[in-house]
Amino acid sequence: MMVMDKIFKYFEEISKIPRGSGNEKGISDYLVDFAKKHNLEYIQDEVLNVIIKKPATPGYENGPTVILQGHMDMVCEKNKDKVHDFTKDPITLRYIDDMIYADNTTLGADNGIAVAMALALLSSDDVKHPALEVLMTVDEESGMTGASALNPEHLKGRILINMDSEEEGELLVSCAGGSRTTISFKADWKKPENNLKAYTVAIKGLKGGHSGMEIDKGRGNSNKLMGRVLQGIYKEVPFQLSHLSGGSKTNAIPREADAVIFAPDDKYEKLVEIIKEWNNILKNEYKVTDPDVTVTLSKTEENYENAMSYDATEKVLALLMAIPNGVQTMSSSMEGLVESSSNLGVVATKEEGIFFDSSIRSSVDSRKEYIKEQFCAVAKLAGADFGAHGEYPAWEYNPDSRIREVFKKVYKEKYGKDPKIIAIHAGVECGLLGKKIEGLDMISFGPNMYDVHTPNEHVSISSVKRTYEYLLAVLEALNS
Repeated sequence: MMVMDKIFKYFEEISKIPRGSGNEKGISDYLVDFAKKHNLEYIQDEVLNVIIKKPATPGYENGPTVILQGHMDMVCEKNKDKVHDFTKDPITLRYIDDMIYADNTTLGADNGIAVAMALALLSSDDVKHPALEVLMTVDEESGMTGASALNPEHLKGRILINMDSEEEGELLVSCAGGSRTTISFKADWKKPENNLKAYTVAIKGLKGGHSGMEIDKGRGNSNKLMGRVLQGIYKEVPFQLSHLSGGSKTNAIPREADAVIFAPDDKYEKLVEIIKEWNNILKNEYKVTDPDVTVTLSKTEENYENAMSYDATEKVLALLMAIPNGVQTMSSSMEGLVESSSNLGVVATKEEGIFFDSSIRSSVDSRKEYIKEQFCAVAKLAGADFGAHGEYPAWEYNPDSRIREVFKKVYKEKYGKDPKIIAIHAGVECGLLGKKIEGLDMISFGPNMYDVHTPNEHVSISSVKRTYEYLLAVLEALNS
């Protein structure tokens, strides 16, 4: 079997294994079984990170040990009408021309393609390379806890090639740090007033996307839009809130949201009129970025028995309106680069109350802390609780990077042009790994991927092949 065919063979295999963040036992064990089958040294640590080591090919023993790094988990997003259980169902792959798609779910090319390329390399006997340490971490997408828990003594390499980038021809050399926040509003559930009927307000049709890579695209956030719509309704038809939900991952811009409200039965026609008006408003505002956005109103068929008081409802709406979201600051040193942002990724209703989960990103730690303080202040004003977790550091630019210069030289030789050197407003594990492993020289690259973290995620087959060939050429060049 040709090496290129191996990449897609392994990608098909891992796509059959459920591997959402926090559910990586199956894929971690698969990697261990792979190492055993190929007689390779491996380490599976207590959090299920896997390191597979392969000796240098003859003649390359004097080259530097290289860490090839990616993550084994994936973002689990699906369209609302798609029946799919990410804890047990395989990802269905669809090959359309040069692209691989899933079937109304995320594909997992982020970062399954990196896993597949690494396995193809590890299983090949005719590839020239120095000693390799393939590091596949868990839980990158929801907190980077795998990288945080990594024991640096398990790795000897001081050159790290991260394979978690999404645009061919770009070399990532710096990224933002981040934090996750939760605002918890305690419920005062009680029976709604007798003259009120339950209605469902739903927002859908938004594109969503990666909360770092697409935060500057101006796309609608369903949770924030729901806040506007509900606030607009409340001003004309006061209601009691019974349910509020939107999004499923803090690092994905939410595409859908719904709310159940108890409003006077004789105000139904007025509600229909208000919803029609908001459809026109949002379709006008988002005619370029989200032309398919829709707001709907329906009489609720499910049995909702409790709702919040009017006072609590007003505070929840205030939170939805006031929680910071979107681009906060732009970089003053790199034109066009988002410096700081926040994304209200998940709103969920539970027995205890309503929870607002956000992702904060910044390449400047003091700005990140300032945004967290804003969240804390908003929570305090509404009488809600605030907490922060999942901190990860920024990856600072290294002006003396050897691996960057090798990547640049090989790219120019192969393609006759210079690669694009970039910094991004998204978190990759290089920031954490650079803090844990002293003297680590890092770079990140990858093939063309599109609409990651959404059910329209797809990856270019030809770009994967070129990216893999580029990696092999770099590994060979490191021996010189």
